[in-house]
Order: sequence, then C-alpha cells, then structure tokens
Amino acid sequence: MFATLWQLISEPFQFAFMVKALGVGILVGVVCAVLSCFITLKGWSLMGDAVSHAVLPGVVLAYLIGAPFGIGAFTFGLAAVLLIGWVSARTPLRADAIIGIVFTAFFGVGLILVSKLPSLGEWTAANFGYTPPLLDVRSILFGNVLGISNGDIVQTVIAGGITLTIVLLFRRDLLLFCFDPNHARAIGLNTGLLHYTLLSLLALSTVAALQTIGIVLVVAMLVTPGAIAYMLTDRFGRMLALAVSASVISCIIGIYASYYLKASTGGCIVLAQALLFLLVLVVAPRRGLIARAWSMQRRNTASSASQQPSVA
Repeated sequence: MFATLWQLISEPFQFAFMVKALGVGILVGVVCAVLSCFITLKGWSLMGDAVSHAVLPGVVLAYLIGAPFGIGAFTFGLAAVLLIGWVSARTPLRADAIIGIVFTAFFGVGLILVSKLPSLGEWTAANFGYTPPLLDVRSILFGNVLGISNGDIVQTVIAGGITLTIVLLFRRDLLLFCFDPNHARAIGLNTGLLHYTLLSLLALSTVAALQTIGIVLVVAMLVTPGAIAYMLTDRFGRMLALAVSASVISCIIGIYASYYLKASTGGCIVLAQALLFLLVLVVAPRRGLIARAWSMQRRNTASSASQQPSVA
C-alpha cells in the first residue's frame, strides 16, 4: 500500500516539466496569495479582474514586435489602472462601473488583435523583416505551466521577486492604506502613491501568473487565498501565512490533478482553491456557516429563556 502511495506521489516528478511546473506554480501561488490579502482588505476584487483582462492587447503587441510578453502585459495593465483612476477623478460614476467599462474595452481590443493576427504578422514581416512565431492564444488565456519555457520562468521569477520585495518594504504603509486610508492620510502617508503602488503590484502579479494560469483565471488566484484566510483570522500576519499556505496547497493539488486527469492545469488549480474555500466557508471557527448557525441558535435559545415568565 505504501509503495503504491509513494509511486503515485513520485511518478509525476520523473519528468522535468513537472518539476518546473511545481516550482513555478508555488512561486506564483505565494506572490498572488500575499497580494490577495491586501486586495481583500481594500475590496479590490474587481480591480484584480480588470488588470488581468486588460493585459491581453499588450501581450499580442509584444508578440508582434518580438518583445517579452511581460513587458507588454505590464504596460497595458498599468495603463488600464491609470485610466481608471483618471476617469474616476473626473466623473461622478461609481468605481465599479468605470472598472467594468475600461477592462472590457481593453479586453475587446485584445480580442480584435487576436482575430487579426495572421494579417498583422504579415504586415510586421513586410515592414520590419520580423516574422512572429506561432502564438498559442489558449496558453495566454488559460495558462500552460506544463509547457513553460526557461525564458518564461525567468520572467515569472523577476516579476514575482519585484512584487514580493516591494510588498516587504512597504508592508506597514500598504496595510494601513488598505485598512484605513483616512488615518494613513492623516499621519502624513502619501496615499496617492500607495494607491498606484498597489495597482502596479497587481499588474506585476498578473505578469508573474501569465504563463502559469493565464489571463482569464488569474483573478481567482488574486482573490480566493485572501478570502480563505479572512474567514479564518482577524490578524493580518496570520492572514498572510494562511493565504500563502492555502495557495501553495491548491497549486500542488491542482498540478497533481492535472497530471493524472490530463486536464487543464490552471483550471485544476482554481478548482482546488474553490473547493478549499467551500470547506472553510462551512467549517471556519467563527465565520463559517456551521459556527454562525450554532451561534444564532444559542442566541435564540437565550432570548426565549429570558422571555419566559418567572415562577413566583
């Protein structure tokens, strides 16, 4: 029995691509989980969705000129959040409406560019003498960590390393900005700079997760780990540890599942995170459904007992 179990555990790592996939998956999981805690406190889940979808035209344009995908993705992700901030400051529209308009517009431009790739590739070859290689659009949208190249690994490590370094250096300021921006402003912090720093980190984390889980699913890795940790604790340090643990466990389970089920790796990772959130939603000690139902029942019992007339 133990030999069979060990074989199931060790078999995937006989292949170099599985070892690389696990390493990159864990790195991306850590980066997204750390940022997820700040996003959860700030209430920026929709902003994460906006940035992840807005990078598509940048990826396509980078492909056409032979530049690294990460440069195009970061440029357009940052452009999207700057545009959202600019429009928000000059119109009475709610932020969610502006975010929805901007990210769908960017994503629409990306889809148009994807549909015109053959003719754009010919134009690039005719005018610049550069013939772009075949672009796997599915890997950009849904990720392909099992087929990740060494160049993509370097890009992921750089983007992830920069993100974690900035978060580590400005952790206290970012935490105060997310938790109470008015107090942060009152004690002299530059909340505008912190606002755009956090948005830039969102764009960088999207670059880190681009090849692993893809544009469409990256928002799950930016939201779910923080939501899981928030259900379990009120202390931010513990929240960070729980979010990272949940994300890493989900990445490992998802990569194993994709190997044995021969299914999408990104989809398996996201599904593992969703199932873990569902479990926490039910059994969390104070905020879970069972705990809340039990607490409500005790309050109702105590209320009924207090309303009964006393016996003389």
